Amino acid sequence: MEPGVIIILIIIGAVVLLPLIWLIANFNRFARLRQHIRESWSDIDVEMKRRYDLIPNLVNTVKGYAAHEKDVLERVVALRNKAADNHGSAAEQAVDESALMVGMKQLFAVVERYPELKANANFLALQKELANTEDRIAASRRFFNGNVREMNQLCQSFPTNLIASWFGFRTETFFELSSEAERVVPRVEM
Repeated sequence: MEPGVIIILIIIGAVVLLPLIWLIANFNRFARLRQHIRESWSDIDVEMKRRYDLIPNLVNTVKGYAAHEKDVLERVVALRNKAADNHGSAAEQAVDESALMVGMKQLFAVVERYPELKANANFLALQKELANTEDRIAASRRFFNGNVREMNQLCQSFPTNLIASWFGFRTETFFELSSEAERVVPRVEM
């Protein structure tokens, strides 16, 4: 073959192969990100279920000391049940989680009025476990939101937005709590 023909074949190959390689690489990037989002949401879900299991025990412990605070205790249980039953999007879940955390804030306000409850070993153990769980939820939420941010940037930036629209990748919703709910991490005092 003549050198001119070889150069033309290389140019044609580059013109065809480079965009194809770029398309495949970016498609795989979208697919990997979608999987990271699913995985990180699963991590959040596991920790929220752990919290949902802790809350009734915490409420029962408080109930033994503060039975006349029935309204707050029932509200926390109702908010816990509503959040546990929500299996919607991250944004929908965040609404119920924010309400639950505000309810927990009210529960901890009740606890402040009972020094003997604050000194109870069972209550302290539950409170410590809840604080650890909240820390894990916060870390998982940051990881999830980081993945969502990257996916949204790809879906909205040119030229990767073309790949997103061609293959059905879409923007995701962040898992954001209200600022009041974010401040409800239980304090563990021993």
